[in-house]
Amino acid sequence: MCGIFGIENHPDSAHLTYLSLFALQHRGQESAGIASALNGNINFHTGMGITSDVFSEKRIEKLSGVSAIGHVRYSTTGSSHIKNAQPLVSKTRHGVLALGHNGNLTNASIIRKNLEDRGAIFHSSTDSEAILHLIAHGKGDFEESLIEALKAIEGAYSLVILTPEQMIACRDPQGFRPLVLGKLGESYVVTSETTALSLIKASYVREIEPGEIVFIKKGILKSVKIPIDKAVSRCVFELVYFSRPDSLVFGKGVQSVRQALGRALAQEMKGVRADLVMPVPDSGVPAALGFSRESQIPFEVGLVRSHYISRTFIRPSQALREIAVDLKLSPVKEALKGKKVILIDDSIVRGTTSRKIAQSLREAGTREIHMGITSPPIISSCYYGIDTPKSEALIANQRSLDEIRQFIGVDSLHYLSLEAMIEAAGGSHFCDACFTKNYPTPTSDQMMVVAGKGGLER
Repeated sequence: MCGIFGIENHPDSAHLTYLSLFALQHRGQESAGIASALNGNINFHTGMGITSDVFSEKRIEKLSGVSAIGHVRYSTTGSSHIKNAQPLVSKTRHGVLALGHNGNLTNASIIRKNLEDRGAIFHSSTDSEAILHLIAHGKGDFEESLIEALKAIEGAYSLVILTPEQMIACRDPQGFRPLVLGKLGESYVVTSETTALSLIKASYVREIEPGEIVFIKKGILKSVKIPIDKAVSRCVFELVYFSRPDSLVFGKGVQSVRQALGRALAQEMKGVRADLVMPVPDSGVPAALGFSRESQIPFEVGLVRSHYISRTFIRPSQALREIAVDLKLSPVKEALKGKKVILIDDSIVRGTTSRKIAQSLREAGTREIHMGITSPPIISSCYYGIDTPKSEALIANQRSLDEIRQFIGVDSLHYLSLEAMIEAAGGSHFCDACFTKNYPTPTSDQMMVVAGKGGLER
């Protein structure tokens, strides 16, 4: 649940990185940072809050350089604190390195203990710092040490690394998190989502492949592959909810996938009769359009979202998240009064937001609420970078379908089947562990750092 960006060999690298972080802001709103390379040095600045809070024009001017990387963060491992803001910058025997990381390492605690036993001193509580220490402790040159470090870590990582001479992009062998390569003139760009490429008018080249390391120096690209001994396990939740609808993720247009999810849900809810189909904005909009077109039930905007309120799971406490829900979504009473409504959302996690939405629709005079969810019940925590709570806090882990329906307060509740979701998303090579408990990596308690000091709560 972070966004990374990097551009190499461009005179306006810091400004372009700053602008691109706005396109990735949905991936994290706790902190932002930029590191730039110039004349053999790396300058950097990080701060708490969204990009516009952290950077002023004067601050960007001080980061002028020929290459730059940026990061927006939502913490899944390590607390929400300035010491964990990225890019992390460290002086090593290979020189100064800056690193931005999207994902979660599942063996971070073991690596950290082994490194501390060897004398390493950690300055943050994030798992990302372990990667820098592994590189620093490598026995070979920088490239050899990086490859050695990546072979030692397990779990999800999309990385962008900056040195004074080059930029490096890395993706884990299972490809959990997205990472793409673009080009702006003679400069290469790497980023979490293609929406950042579109913003700066860069062209899309291709995905960074699972297990690939891309070294970029003065506009020259070199690719190295880590041997893959595990199946590719891309996070299907990126397509269901997390990525922006105008992005291309895992080679698929996010908006078209969400419309396909809506069409599939309509097919599975053929027996439900209603006056209108309405989304929970914003992520439910494409799916509701697909549902409406498939079912021939009219689409209606029944909830208006305030774009001045961030995603509710970003809030650092449950009380603040609940207040944010009321501020964020307001019912359109004249569209809802006396109507039978099919309400479309992408997921239910804790159920608290869904319950508050249903209450507000009842208060607006809605006659019936039939809720359709474009994913299966979430029954288990994610350990790869999506901040779901511990399993016991997941409503579908603790309650039956009818108990969830009663808790939310809707007339009927329908989840999309796992098979239909996977087919709509592209058909194969997805991690679906949060729906099935079938984890693609070891998940012993000693190896897992459970995400979720708060987490998603829809």
